[in-house]
Amino acid sequence: MKRRTIVKLFSFAAAAAMMLLARNLILMKERSTALMTVKNGYNRAIEELSTAADNISNTLRKELFAGTADMHSKLSQQLWRDSSTAKAALSQLPIENTQLENTYKFLSQVGNYSLAMSEKIREGEKITDEEYEKLSQLYEFSKQLCDDMWKLENSTAMGEISLENAGDEDNSEDAPPTVTEGFEDFEEGFDSYPTLVYDGPFSDHIMEKSPIMTNAKEEISKDRARERAAMALDTDIGRLTETIEEDGKMPSYIFSDEDGTVTCAVTKQGGYISYFLKSRDVMTESISTEQALENTDKCLDDIGIDNMQRTYYEKISHIMTVNYAYHEGDICCYTDLIKVSCAMDTGEIVGYDARGYLVNHQRRIYSQKRLSVLDVKEKISPKLKVLSRGLAVIPSEAQDELLCYEFKCEAEDGTHVLVYFNAFTGKEEQILILYESESGTLTM
Repeated sequence: MKRRTIVKLFSFAAAAAMMLLARNLILMKERSTALMTVKNGYNRAIEELSTAADNISNTLRKELFAGTADMHSKLSQQLWRDSSTAKAALSQLPIENTQLENTYKFLSQVGNYSLAMSEKIREGEKITDEEYEKLSQLYEFSKQLCDDMWKLENSTAMGEISLENAGDEDNSEDAPPTVTEGFEDFEEGFDSYPTLVYDGPFSDHIMEKSPIMTNAKEEISKDRARERAAMALDTDIGRLTETIEEDGKMPSYIFSDEDGTVTCAVTKQGGYISYFLKSRDVMTESISTEQALENTDKCLDDIGIDNMQRTYYEKISHIMTVNYAYHEGDICCYTDLIKVSCAMDTGEIVGYDARGYLVNHQRRIYSQKRLSVLDVKEKISPKLKVLSRGLAVIPSEAQDELLCYEFKCEAEDGTHVLVYFNAFTGKEEQILILYESESGTLTM
């Protein structure tokens, strides 16, 4: 064989090897991408399932405190949607339905039972003590499912549970546990399963409408807005060197320093302080809760906003955030919301958000005759004991306002619950469960 022929053969062989190697690398990359896509899909399904389970648990608890057909109907529809979402997410995981028979059974029945109870009340009947007990049992099971799902999500995120190997037959001791094992506690707890025959608050959608406070107000200059920002931040005006303009429903000037450690928004119309934030680490707590509350009160006084009263507060990472609602006589307007944050190390005000107040604040006049509060009180669930009552303005799902009777109640286990009835129609509009701890009070 000639030397030239041998060289050509080696060249062809090397080229073929390179092509084969390149093809293998492409296939490996495609397989890796496909596996990553599948894994991301599994992770998304677990997150959706965890969220749905959390919602089911919270809604079931509210169901125990509902007293009218309208509220039972509203909650049962929410349960139906969340249970359907949970089942859809469950179907996307690498598990066999037969292995999770009890989980599917629970998710299928929880919505149906709630709908049946809602229809029963609508027809003029009352929920019996036995049916309330079954709802309580469903709630206990929902808490177990919720806990298991969040543990499962955490375990998969930490790599402690395998998503890819759920369908493998590898039962060796070294094989990581699969996603199905995350449901074991819930599946094994069905011996006592009943035989079924059947959020400070109101701040989620305050920004979805045009601001009332800035409407028809004159536009101020950028320099004037910068002066107001410096006063609100208690800083030298020369520090606010960066400026951007924000459009949208509340056009504003946004000022910050070179480092971006302070930010303040001032509305173009009217020159109101919309929000400000001072970014810094707060590592310790040197002041008391009472002192922090006094400081947040003073912040509102300095800015010039009157008739605001504290509603709820929360303390996270040594920063206390206090929710304030405007009070118009004896009416608490939760829609007119301001949040003020105080650093617990020095007492400095590090956050302020008045967008809810600017969007909703107005003079309110009610000419329609209200229902008797005693008549409305009769509609409250027998599972709740009324502690106090008052009037409150809350937002509706249609972005309108509702004047309601607010009843603060106590459940049999000591949980505090807020129930809202329309003051003109008597409709049960909203139920909030208060979660109270040393860190503050939150609502769900």
